[in-house]
Amino acid sequence: MMSTIEKALAKNKKTKAIENQSEEPESEAFGQETQSVGVSAQAKISDEKPESTNDYSDVNSVSANDEIRLDLDSLSAKGMVDNSAERRLINEEYRAIKRKILSNAFGPLSKTLDRSNVVMVTSSKPGEGKTFTAVNLALSIASEQDKTVLLVDADVLRPNVMKTLGSRNREGLIEYLLGEKQNISDVMLSTNIPKLKLIAAGKSHHLSNELLASEVMRATVDEFSTRYKDRIVIIDTPPLLGINETSVLANLAGQAIVVCEEGRSKIHDIKNSVSHLNPEMAIGFVVNKSLRQDNGPGYYGYYYGSNGS
Repeated sequence: MMSTIEKALAKNKKTKAIENQSEEPESEAFGQETQSVGVSAQAKISDEKPESTNDYSDVNSVSANDEIRLDLDSLSAKGMVDNSAERRLINEEYRAIKRKILSNAFGPLSKTLDRSNVVMVTSSKPGEGKTFTAVNLALSIASEQDKTVLLVDADVLRPNVMKTLGSRNREGLIEYLLGEKQNISDVMLSTNIPKLKLIAAGKSHHLSNELLASEVMRATVDEFSTRYKDRIVIIDTPPLLGINETSVLANLAGQAIVVCEEGRSKIHDIKNSVSHLNPEMAIGFVVNKSLRQDNGPGYYGYYYGSNGS
């Protein structure tokens, strides 16, 4: 499994010089057709920079139960998955990625996984595109005819899901874990995509690690996993290295997607990251931001199931 990652990352050494010559506007980069390796990911993956401290002054000013009206045209223009009839490459790429996730969640492998329909999306370090990946997977799964998806922002230190979706801060996971909201439904947001629901991270709190490690959190994820048999739960978590919260969350999910950036993510960081995950999980990889020698920046990724299968 790791040797394949190493080969993918090593590919960038021959083309790294192109990065400094390719200063195209972001809107042009989104539209480029790119060469795929395994399962490709053509759209430009957000750096999540700044993945900075959010202003929580307006968290309590918006009711969590209000429907979130996502600007689908704006999201599509930013290179994200949409439900258009056009066969956009980004849509096809995430279809291929989600098929493995759905197979792990509901197929034969699901019998060997705890909470097989709960998928954490993480990375080794900040800025490698994990939130963009989590949001795109949620958007893609929401287009399924017989599946629903709940996207949870559990990166409570540097939440970015609502910002990526172009929305405002909301009361969310932290308020529920603190007992300020009695029911998880009080912080579960409906959207104008019928099969997509959201839970925001909520306000920052100095005991975030303890809250995420609490029995309330475990019971909540169990409820996520079992209440709706057709639901996939995507949890955007903090990076794996140097942040205790992620290791706690790794014990609550049945699948993990580790997002890597070609030319930046280091093999020893990836190996170290995987060592923090539950070895019983199905662990997959998405590699972003590769370079194409013939056409400037390009993007690709691939996903493996448990034990590299």
